[in-house]
Amino acid sequence: MNRTLVIGDIHGGCKALQQAIERAEVTSGDRLIFLGDYVDGWSESSEVIRYLIEISKTQDCIFIKGNHDAWCEDWLSAEQAPDMWLLSGGKRTVESYAGYSSEEMNVHLEFFQRMKNYYVDDQNKLFIHAGFASMHGPQKEVYSSNYRWDRTLWETAVAMDKKLTKNSELYPKRFLLYNEIYIGHTPTIEIGITTPAHKANIWNMDTGAAYTGALSIMDIDTKEFWQSDPLPSLYPNENGRN
Repeated sequence: MNRTLVIGDIHGGCKALQQAIERAEVTSGDRLIFLGDYVDGWSESSEVIRYLIEISKTQDCIFIKGNHDAWCEDWLSAEQAPDMWLLSGGKRTVESYAGYSSEEMNVHLEFFQRMKNYYVDDQNKLFIHAGFASMHGPQKEVYSSNYRWDRTLWETAVAMDKKLTKNSELYPKRFLLYNEIYIGHTPTIEIGITTPAHKANIWNMDTGAAYTGALSIMDIDTKEFWQSDPLPSLYPNENGRN
């Protein structure tokens, strides 16, 4: 049976990506939904993009754009490299592109430009990098940057009284728009969880691969998940994102 697998933030960890895909025993019939932040952190950002471009030629893939990807896209298109980006892992991403031809970099730029802000499947499940603030859903969002930066969706889910049900007047209206919501962006290790974290109807797939955690991939139907080794063990001579 073909599966739909969702993958959390990669942050330049190509070794972890390949390991997680191998451990999940991904087949050509599986659909892969990536939640963004492919770059910035470990030393293989350009290798991650090259790998994703290759597998997308034979695999059904959906790529969501994260905030770090938007930064990298700006750099590839106009060589804009703000200090905030360079200090947030961008410097290592720039270094990973040393030796690339302009043609190769244009291929990568086009890949970033094709990424989606969010995706809703036929089961009314939303896949978005960070979140949204509008009570009417991401399509009504005033600031499109919220797709890549919003943390209020996850913070609300974490802070909610566990006894609240969907029938309660206090249940967040945003949550009722979708059967499930899959996000990345805010590492689960911040609340002491090293695996995909489930709060209300939200699944957070960012298990801290940019820092001390592992990269996670999960079957959205069965909720079975697989993880790479913790990234520091795969890149022992690096520090990841500071």
